[in-house]
This record gives sequence, structure tokens and C-alpha cells, in this order.
Amino acid sequence: MQNLGTVTRAEQNRALGASTFSFTVCFAVWTIFSIIGLKIKQDLGLSDTQFGILVATPVLTGSLSRIFLGIWTDQYGGRRVFTIVMLLTSIAVFLLSTVSTYPMFLVAALGVGLAGGSFAVGIAYTSKWYDKEHQGTALGIFGMGNVGAAITNFGAPFLLVALGWEKTAQVYAVILFVTAISFFLFTKEDPATVARKAKGEKPRGALMQLEPLKNLQVWRFSLYYFFVFGAFVSLALWLPRYYVGVYGLEITTAGMLAAAYALPGSIFRALGGWMSDKFGARSVMYWTFTASIAVCFFLSYPATHYIVQGINGPIEFDIAISLPVFVTLTIILGFFMSLGKAAVYKHIPVYYPDHVGSVGGLVGMIGGLGGFILPISYGVMNDLTGVWTSCFMLLFVLVGAALIWMHFTIKRMEARVEDTRDLPEFPEMEGLHPPKVAATPEAKHAAGEPSPVGGATANPATSS
Repeated sequence: MQNLGTVTRAEQNRALGASTFSFTVCFAVWTIFSIIGLKIKQDLGLSDTQFGILVATPVLTGSLSRIFLGIWTDQYGGRRVFTIVMLLTSIAVFLLSTVSTYPMFLVAALGVGLAGGSFAVGIAYTSKWYDKEHQGTALGIFGMGNVGAAITNFGAPFLLVALGWEKTAQVYAVILFVTAISFFLFTKEDPATVARKAKGEKPRGALMQLEPLKNLQVWRFSLYYFFVFGAFVSLALWLPRYYVGVYGLEITTAGMLAAAYALPGSIFRALGGWMSDKFGARSVMYWTFTASIAVCFFLSYPATHYIVQGINGPIEFDIAISLPVFVTLTIILGFFMSLGKAAVYKHIPVYYPDHVGSVGGLVGMIGGLGGFILPISYGVMNDLTGVWTSCFMLLFVLVGAALIWMHFTIKRMEARVEDTRDLPEFPEMEGLHPPKVAATPEAKHAAGEPSPVGGATANPATSS
């Protein structure tokens, strides 16, 4: 772990504030197709499947790039990598306004997607400014940059109506370019990078950075993020289209209601980090999955017309979710997804302090792939079934499988130990910190005993 003895609170706040703001702008750019894509769909006469591919393509680049961007951040420092990512993305967004055919839109979308890779850069950069007792809260605050999706869903429709989609893309490009320059001017290299350069040490090679990925537990750890983040992104992209198609709303109204979902799915991530520290990440994940499966069950029920043979003749009635109820349920879903995102991600700098970029990049990549695969799946299911709520049927199955998998993993682990307080906070850590070895610092940390750095304690009853 890097030496933070000379780091001041002001430097920490500046690094966290600049990273969070920059990530917010990047996330807003990353989801721009959720709004301008509706106009492009109309202009080109795209099917729902083609539209799903269009809005998901930036997510593909943003997901796959997280691995190598995370590694480069660990090697060369987040200040430099973050700036380069934003500059390159701003160029791609500006060039987007010059294309006119569907294949070229897909190519431009790949460049726009680089903005999504900024998450792995920011996580690695921010975590190096804090000790592990404060990393959960700091990374939760950084993760609030997901609110960029709400900003796009709320603000972009008005730009689209006033300026057209081409000018909207250009405005986004200029804002991102200015953000990149400002970030570079007002931030410093993280303490770990500074210390390494002072000692003349060479950065770790890529293969060494990828070493933790040999653990199967890390991959299982990533798959939980597929729902809490991937499904969040997919709905942020899909809901404007859903509101227009199902409820016949104008694009500005649809964008604002989609923002109502994305906003709690972002701003409460810091609360999720705090709750994970206080109640244990496993408890927060149980709450997240249980609430999500209940909400998705109701959202997946399609509008239905019933005819019942009554005593005095047929009785007809309809069952459908009204717009206010639908909006309320999506806000609840976004809130619990926000808690789950923080619960999953706070562990990485604790268990992999020297590989935050690579491990964080993998977790972010898997989650981001959910944001790529799911919108395409929604479009395909719409075209094949003709049922609008089929997207929530898919999410119901996905979160149900995640909940069952996590529960039985925990039960299997509990059956192997005499005292469940010896279990790590999260089942994915099984094998990395065996519960029998209670004398190790990691086992003490998992059991709620004082850690060697700062002496922080957890609640044993809830952490296990």
C-alpha cells in the first residue's frame, strides 16, 4: 500500500472531486445514444433490434477497454491516462456529427464508447489517495458519477429539440474536451505513482497486473456486477424508447422520467458504500437482489385484457401498470441497484491494493458487457415476442439466478466452518482468504477484528 503520510485532506478532496466530475461528464457522453439514437432511429427507419445494437455499441468499447485502461493506470498514473481518454473521446463524439449511414454510426459509436472506460481509470486513481478504511466511501462518491446518465436523459432531449442531434453531439464534444484540459491542470499524480517514480522503479508488466484474474472467485465476483451495473446501464439506455413506445410520451418527457430512474441509481451509491461498511456487503447484496427480483416481477407483467365467464354473462377487465406506478417501481429498482454497485466494488482496493486497475477493470468490463448485451436482447425480444415488458422478464430471470447462486454459495461456505464470523464479507473471497486461518490480517478483517491499518472494525454479526 502506498504511503499516504504526506497527503493532505485538501489534496484528497481535490482528487476525488475532479475524478467524480470528470467521470460524470464521461458517463453522460457514454449514454448519449439513449436520446439522440431515437432521432437517428426515426431518420434511418431502424428496427428495435438495430436500435438496441446502436445504443449498446458504445457500451461494448467502454467495457472491453476497462481492462487495458485499468492496467495502464496502474502503470503510468491515472492523471495522464484519464486526460488522454477524455481527449480521444471528445474527438470521436465530434466526428459522430458528420456521419449519415447506419454502419458509420456503429463505427462512431465504438469511439464514443471509450468514455465508459474512464471508470476503471478513475477507480484506480481515486483509490490510491485513500487508506482502505476510507476507500469504500471515496469510491462510492466517485461512483456517483453514474448520475451522468440522468443528466443526459434529462438535458439532452431539450438540446435535441432545440439544436438537432448533430449540434447536440458537438456540444457534448466541447464539454468533454474542456473537462479533459481542466482535469489535467487541476490534479496531481497519485501518491503511488509519485513514490514509484522517486524510487526509479519500473511499472509492473501487464502479465503481472493480470495475475489476480487467475482466481475463479474474481470472475464470480464480476458476474454480480453484470446485474447491478450492466442492467442499470441497459435500462438507462432503453427506458426513453420504452416510455415513447408504451405510454406514447414525447421525447422530452420520456427523457425526464428515465432520468428519474437513473438519478437514484447513481446518487445513492455513496450510501451503499457506507451501508456496506456498517452492515456488511453481503447483507446489502441480499437486500439488493431481493428487492430487485420483486420489482422486476411486477414490471414484467404485460398489460392484459381478461374475459371471465360470470353468472350473468362475460365480465371484461384490464390489468396494466399505470405510468405513475411504473415510474415509482423503476425509481425503487434504481435505488437498490445503486446500493448493490457500491457493495460489490468496495472490496477491490482492500483485497487487491496493488492490482486495483486490472481487477477493477475486469469487474467493470463484465458489468459493462451487461450494458451491451441486454439492450440488444431487449430489442430482439421485442421484435420476436411483440411484448414490451419482455425486457423485465429477462431481468427477473437474471437477478433470480444471481440471488440463488449467491445464497447457495454462502450456505456451502457456512457448512465448512464452525464459527461463521470467520467467513469473509463476500463469498467471492473464498479461497483467497481461507476462513480457517483466523490469525491472518485478512481473516481478522473479515471477522470484524481490528485491521492492521487504522484499527477499523466491522460488525461481526452482519459482516459474515
